[in-house]
Amino acid sequence: MREMLLGLSKGRRVWDLERSVTEMRLPTGEMSWVSSVLEKKRAIDEVIKTAYAEKDHLSSFPPFCRYDRNGLSVYLESGLGEKLSSSMKRYIQNLLKVNMEGPYGPEWPTEEKVKRKEMVSPDARYIIVREAPDAKVDDTSKAGREMCSTCWMGDGDPVVGFVHYRFIVEEDTPVVYIYELQLESCVQGRGLGKFLMQLIELIARKNRLGAVMLTVQKANVSAMNFYRSKLRYVISTISPSRVDPLIGAEKNYEILCKTFDREAKAKLEDC
Repeated sequence: MREMLLGLSKGRRVWDLERSVTEMRLPTGEMSWVSSVLEKKRAIDEVIKTAYAEKDHLSSFPPFCRYDRNGLSVYLESGLGEKLSSSMKRYIQNLLKVNMEGPYGPEWPTEEKVKRKEMVSPDARYIIVREAPDAKVDDTSKAGREMCSTCWMGDGDPVVGFVHYRFIVEEDTPVVYIYELQLESCVQGRGLGKFLMQLIELIARKNRLGAVMLTVQKANVSAMNFYRSKLRYVISTISPSRVDPLIGAEKNYEILCKTFDREAKAKLEDC
């Protein structure tokens, strides 16, 4: 019974377990424990449900709708995986290939297929980064723009990056999981990545989520340094290297996290 309840975050729903419990005859003490666990699971489900009910998380943070710093002028807009335009899908696929084919190496063809499916999931939430139409373009910006590896071919202002995130449960903790944070080479190194991560952290806190989590390829040294050194993310307890060092040594990725409360920290950082 305990294993069944504790495994809820792996896919079982509260109502499935409630039905199972009603079919069992448990001692009073055990039933009390079961009830408290189910109540907590129900609360976690409600947090995730509420977070997904908000279709535009940017609307809660007006100062984060635009970024004008370091010679860069862009604005942000929200998006849904199931409503991406054909041109946006192509752009995302192309930028992923440019940025991630190297770190994934020979695993990229398989991983690319996985990412294409993830991209359009109903659970996928996006922050799209577009170049501002009134941006002042100096010589440095012009030179940088020529370095962009992916050319936006759709409607509207040029897209120069995106964040794909979701609301999920890890270790009985509701979290924001960042599936992708991808920027064109021409806008990297100007503080935009940190700005976007700060926004994601605010979204997590506002929605009472315990942490922000993401997966980073070990071969992507610059990304690993960015998250761990600049943003102070740590290797999570659920990362292979911490679950079992021998297995972790064979894996090509780490799972990083930043927690916002004691319970999340105890489960995702300190164990």
